[in-house]
Amino acid sequence: MTQTLEPAAREWLAANGFTVKEEARWVAALTHGSMGEKRDYERLEFLGDRVLGLSIADWLYAQSDAPEGKLAQRLNAIVSREMCARIARGIGLAEHIRISKQARADGGRDSDNILGDVVESLLGAQFLDNGFEPARDLVRQLFRPALESGAGVAKHPKSALQEWAAGNQRAMPQYEVVERAGPDHAQRFTVRVSVHKVGEAQGSASSKGEAEKAAAQAFMEQYG
Repeated sequence: MTQTLEPAAREWLAANGFTVKEEARWVAALTHGSMGEKRDYERLEFLGDRVLGLSIADWLYAQSDAPEGKLAQRLNAIVSREMCARIARGIGLAEHIRISKQARADGGRDSDNILGDVVESLLGAQFLDNGFEPARDLVRQLFRPALESGAGVAKHPKSALQEWAAGNQRAMPQYEVVERAGPDHAQRFTVRVSVHKVGEAQGSASSKGEAEKAAAQAFMEQYG
């Protein structure tokens, strides 16, 4: 039996610029693996991640004559899981994710990982149903605040800390996961970063990379 979208989900998709043609594809794009269904968002997320990356790279290349390193710095910030989750919250995605009661009770609908993945899966569905140009245009629409805010212009905190350590003739920063809590789909990482004979700081986030970033930022605010 072919699954159909809930009317509220279909209206929400249309209101946010998604054009639904093959309905089952969009059901899958909104379906978390905890539902135990044959199709969920993982394959579409894989595709949508590439659609997002190319769309943002195309925009950055056209808008700036910055060197490759600066373009990559901005690209990484804009397509990050944290930014995708922020976009998801801004358009009210969470309530339309099809997720099991247990995963929902464990905080799955507020997980940066899940929210970010579903944003990418929806972009994958948009690409398959409508082609690259409509998908690219939708990326520009959804990510316009990030594109115009200057996200990624400042140096990444881990890079800034590494350069600070080198410039001050200190040992390179050491990162260590000191706590990992929560279920697989809603994990929380706490990372400690230390610089020998200087000090240490901690940061927490829903992914190891973001926790390292938070720890580096905290270190620079305290010691930099």
